[in-house]
Amino acid sequence: MDVTTPDLVDAASARGAMRMLAARLDAVRVPFRAPPPEPVGCCGRGCIGCVWEGYFAAVAWWCEEATLALAQPEGSGP
Repeated sequence: MDVTTPDLVDAASARGAMRMLAARLDAVRVPFRAPPPEPVGCCGRGCIGCVWEGYFAAVAWWCEEATLALAQPEGSGP
């Protein structure tokens, strides 16, 4: 199955990528963990190491793992 996720450049693109992959996982009945929650502690000052940087890294990892789960042959397990 060819699965391409969009670039994660903001909260909307992260939500869209996770929503698209979650729908595909659900459609083929592949059980998978919940995506990471959005951060709530951003001060908006553009800190180095902002909580959003960690969030986008977590989303990218989740998307990569979800894509791998979708690529597994049916019935082969995680």
